[in-house]
Amino acid sequence: MLQPAEREAISDVAYTYMAQYDIPGLSIAVAKDGEVVHAEGFGVVSRLLGASVNSSHLFRIASVGKPITAVGIFALVEQGRLSPTDRVFGEHGILSEYQPPASDQYVGEITINHLLTHTVGGWGNDQDDPMFAHRDMDHRHLIAWTLENLPLLRQPGTRYAYSNFGYCLLGRIIEKVTGQSYADYIHQSVLVPSQAQGMRIAGNALQDRADSEVVYHRQEGDGLPYGMNVARMDSHGGWLASPLDLVRFMKRVYAPAQGAAILKSETVSAMTTPSVVNPHYARGWFVTGPNRWHSGSLPGTSSMMVQTPSGLCWAALANSRDRFSTSVDGLDKALWMMFSKLKAWEAPTRACTHENGWCARL
Repeated sequence: MLQPAEREAISDVAYTYMAQYDIPGLSIAVAKDGEVVHAEGFGVVSRLLGASVNSSHLFRIASVGKPITAVGIFALVEQGRLSPTDRVFGEHGILSEYQPPASDQYVGEITINHLLTHTVGGWGNDQDDPMFAHRDMDHRHLIAWTLENLPLLRQPGTRYAYSNFGYCLLGRIIEKVTGQSYADYIHQSVLVPSQAQGMRIAGNALQDRADSEVVYHRQEGDGLPYGMNVARMDSHGGWLASPLDLVRFMKRVYAPAQGAAILKSETVSAMTTPSVVNPHYARGWFVTGPNRWHSGSLPGTSSMMVQTPSGLCWAALANSRDRFSTSVDGLDKALWMMFSKLKAWEAPTRACTHENGWCARL
């Protein structure tokens, strides 16, 4: 139970962050040794609606959804239905229905592990990111278009390039192997065991806003929060969640009691071991020292989720961002500042190195 002075210290840090980055609403949740110890909302759901944010409000979580997809993939690996070395395309690939052009010498080499580690050899999160092209295409048509028009530039496994499209493909692999929709499989196999079943895939337009979902605010120079195909981002950035959902998810991934965990401890170790190409990214999780984390950013969204070896984990979601996504870096700093004021909860080292000034744009 927090003391009044501790609550005031957390509130001061939260509102300082919100003022600095022009954030209307923020929600946080903290768990210690598998138990939620604090959850609180700050600011408003919408500047027009004026309702106060609480810990149950849903936010778009952007790339914080990538660890959820990774856990879903590794659950299938444990069941023997997938292997990280499985090929994705080509005659014997999981997605063999897609025909890569003969001129692309690398596509047939892509494995599930390359997708998980962002070492595909192309399709990066830049101005040519396929996930922001052809808004009206469904997954099938977008994948076919990408294979035809965006050849890989490098051999898979040789270079790290953060790839939303790679995680889109992981969602389609889940669908192919299970015969379920991506969202249904994740709900059944990951979210229900985590007691995070309130999560769902976001809608694209303001009129598609879910019950208890916040409103997203655009800042000058940034994209339109309601001008994207967020639903198509399902497996790389399309989830809605509350911070409580996210700390419950981490509790089941990093459960102190083995029987309560979604994955075996050796599977979690494999999932969170950095690749040889990038010592700061594993398979769906950023890695900084002993901490496992992911950030997210979309127009109208800043998000952060952190697991520490001390048994402390937290998540925070905001309904705006600045155009350069520095609000995500600021959110990370604010959260660590909060815990520096609560010595009993203090984690060993900061979660994020921010080598490029941000953790991940999505």
